[in-house]
Amino acid sequence: MVWLTHTHGTAIMTRNELLKREIKAFAFDQYGTIVDMQTGLTEAATPFLKEKGWDGDPHRFVTWWRRTHFENSMIDALCDRGHTPYREIGHRAVAYVMDRCDITYTQDEVRWLVSQIESLKPFADVVAALGQLKSRYTLSILSNGDRDMLAAAKPHIGFNFDHVISVQEAGAFKPHWRTYAKAEEIIGEERSSILFVANHAFDCIGAKSFGMRTAFIDRRNRPFGETPHQPDLVVDSLAALAEAMT
Repeated sequence: MVWLTHTHGTAIMTRNELLKREIKAFAFDQYGTIVDMQTGLTEAATPFLKEKGWDGDPHRFVTWWRRTHFENSMIDALCDRGHTPYREIGHRAVAYVMDRCDITYTQDEVRWLVSQIESLKPFADVVAALGQLKSRYTLSILSNGDRDMLAAAKPHIGFNFDHVISVQEAGAFKPHWRTYAKAEEIIGEERSSILFVANHAFDCIGAKSFGMRTAFIDRRNRPFGETPHQPDLVVDSLAALAEAMT
């Protein structure tokens, strides 16, 4: 165990050691944290957009798609007038971006693009890191995805989580507090004993404001931003997270 000593000579634990002592369960965001959403969707969209004769950057197309989806899901949660399925939000987002790009499309083509989310592959370090963490902690998914979309993704991820939780159970998209409350209920641990892990600052902020501990996976070297809800850990990969917490 690693200790630090302050000026009065009293031993205090490092933050990592404190978390290792108190954390009993992990809850992971799925899209962009466990699976490589940007790369996978860009690979799917590239031949589709080429066939459509669109000469823009497929990577930017996917970024626009994801940003539009995020905006629409936040509107849905804030209106709080019933939860719209993730798939439907995705359909609206893709159709909007194709309209903006002046791409002619069918509804079946939009459905096909959205369905590619279900077969995304994990980042290269994910499965090994999860296996390392599994020896010590309960591991769960808490995702904005629909129940059936998360079920379809399981074989493509290649890891069995203890719980796979859709925000459908709470009736709102993250970062609504109800989503983290539902995860706490299903996981069965006190919120302060759950480490929520995400590649997105908004998700970490939502979990931290609810009372969970958080780890920010900063794969792209981005600032977290000014907020009172700072993460407990900042690492550049799940492999680094597993190293810090085992």
